[in-house]
Order: sequence, then C-alpha cells, then structure tokens
Amino acid sequence: MSKSFRYALLVPTSMGVRLTPFNGQPAHLGGNYSLQATSAETNVASIVSSLGMPVKVLTAFVKGHPFAAFIKADLRGRGMDVEGPEREQGGPWGYRHQINIADSGSGSRGPRVWNDRAGEVGRTLKADDFDLKRIFEAEGVQRVHLSGLIAAIAPEFCLDIVRMAVRCGSSVSFDLNYRASFWKGHEDEYRKVFAEIAAASDVLIGNEEDFQLCLGIEGPAAGGADLEAKTEQFTRMIGRVRESYPGAKVIATTLREVKDANTHLWGAIVADGGEGAVVIPPREIHVLDRIGGGDGFTGGLLYGLLKGWNAEKCAQFGWASGALATTMLTDYALPADQEQVWSIWNGNARVKR
Repeated sequence: MSKSFRYALLVPTSMGVRLTPFNGQPAHLGGNYSLQATSAETNVASIVSSLGMPVKVLTAFVKGHPFAAFIKADLRGRGMDVEGPEREQGGPWGYRHQINIADSGSGSRGPRVWNDRAGEVGRTLKADDFDLKRIFEAEGVQRVHLSGLIAAIAPEFCLDIVRMAVRCGSSVSFDLNYRASFWKGHEDEYRKVFAEIAAASDVLIGNEEDFQLCLGIEGPAAGGADLEAKTEQFTRMIGRVRESYPGAKVIATTLREVKDANTHLWGAIVADGGEGAVVIPPREIHVLDRIGGGDGFTGGLLYGLLKGWNAEKCAQFGWASGALATTMLTDYALPADQEQVWSIWNGNARVKR
C-alpha cells in the first residue's frame, strides 16, 4: 500500500517583506512602494499551491508585529498551511522580519536589490519549534524543498528537517542558491551542511557558480561564454554532479541572457536519471520584474515532478512558470491554471474570453 501524504510540498523558510517602487522607478528616489510577503522557498511553493496541491510552510514570526500578521494572511491567501513559533520582539533592537528592497530596473537601467536582515527572526528556527513526528509521520509529506538561503540562515534546523524527511520516506529537493554575503566566515561549516543536504536530495538545482562554490564541483566559469557554450559546459558538469551525488535523479539549471531589463533570452537544462538532458534553447521573453524567475522555474519543475510527468514535460512547465513570474510585480507567480502556463510555453498570448 502506498503511503498517503497530507502535504505535497513542505518548505522551511524565513519570511520577510519586499518593498518595490511603483512603475519600475529607482528605489533611492522614494515615492510610493508596494509591500509583499517574500521568501525564496514560498516563491517556489506558490506555483504548487496555486495549482491546487497542499503546501506546508514552517517559519518563525515576531509576536504581535504587523508584518507577521501580514505574512500569515498573505501565505494563507496563496493556499498554504502556515505553522511557526512567535518570538517576543525584545524591544526596538530585537527580532524582526527581514526587509528586501527591490528596484526592478527598466530598459537600460538594471535591477538592484538590497537585503536588510539584521535581527532576522528566521535565524532562531530550530527543530524543537515543531512537532516533526506529527508532520512527517502522522500527516505525511511527499516532498521537502529547501534553498541555499534558508540552509545558510538556519543550517541545523534544515539538517534536522532533511534527516526527518529521509527517515520518513519524503523526497528532498535543493536549490543551491549560493550567496557570498551569507557564506562569509562560514565557508567550512556551510560546505558540510550543503553537502549533506545535496546527498539526501533527488533533485538538485543551481547555476554553474552554485555547484562550484557550494559543492566544489568543477564547472564552467560564471559569465563570459555565450549561452550555447554555457549549455554545453553545464551539460558536461552534470556528469560530475552525478558522480559526486548519485542520488540526484534530476539536475537542473536556468539559462539567461539579458538584453535589457525588460528583454531576456530564457532557457533551461533538465537532466533526468538517464544519461541525457532536456535542453530548452533560450527564447526571448518580455520582463516586467526579473526577480523570482528562477524560483518560478523551480516551482513549475517541482509541480511536474509531483504530478509524475517526464523530464521533458517538467522542463517545459518549469520554463513557462519562470517566464510567468517575470510578468508579475510580485517575486512569485500565481498561475490561474495549468492552461495559462502551457499557453506561455506554446507562445500563445492571445486573449482568452
């Protein structure tokens, strides 16, 4: 008898808010800003939840803080089940939800992002905050997804989640998401953490820099080469990833070339458990806000895997989900239905009545 799962996807995360100026204006000029709830992991999960699959979010909140109330309501509005401890703020110098200031850029002016994470409440996350036995054994989790951001913010918490997932038969996916500012002074510690998570994962996602700097796997130099050359180089690197992490059944990356802030060439590579790889040659897409495109790709890819699709179909849906995310002012995509995503893949932008 196959095991039943209450949750298709579980994501541990540190939630914050994103401030974005209206109409693609520069952040330093002030004016009106939009406020969003944000994290890389819930950006990914938004694809899955909006298409009807049950999602669980494990995070931490600042007790009584208006941003905490805003985040809870926002995630529940995206169809996610949210659970987490509430920490006392401890005064004005205590805990808070991280603040992300995002200048989307426009035309020849590229995007800029500032992260303000001092006192971030997500750094306090620990396994004892949750009844993991209930969540994984009694309720059931089909897949756990982590990114390199939460793995660097709360490494021991993430390791405990992954170990529980492995014991209970849940699949694990890992988007490496290397951030030099997070790793500074923790390089040896984080390499061990990331290696253990990667070894437990059946899906690994990252660019050439991620695999080299997080896992020490030789690959192409970041930047420089054109997309065709980078595609060939990344495909060769996949073989080295498989040798080091034989449990990885799917290895994926996005390909992006920026013409200007609003015009990109967007592609992807998804290698399955065989020797081959699905390569989506870069196609031109119009970009409203590029932030979150990679998370959209990951969310679409995982949705396809949860549905049991083959690598080619998963790659196509991931590519289109990432393209969808770049058409939105939020850094996550909320597809109306599968048809909307497949229309993007098919290049059909005609009106639907």
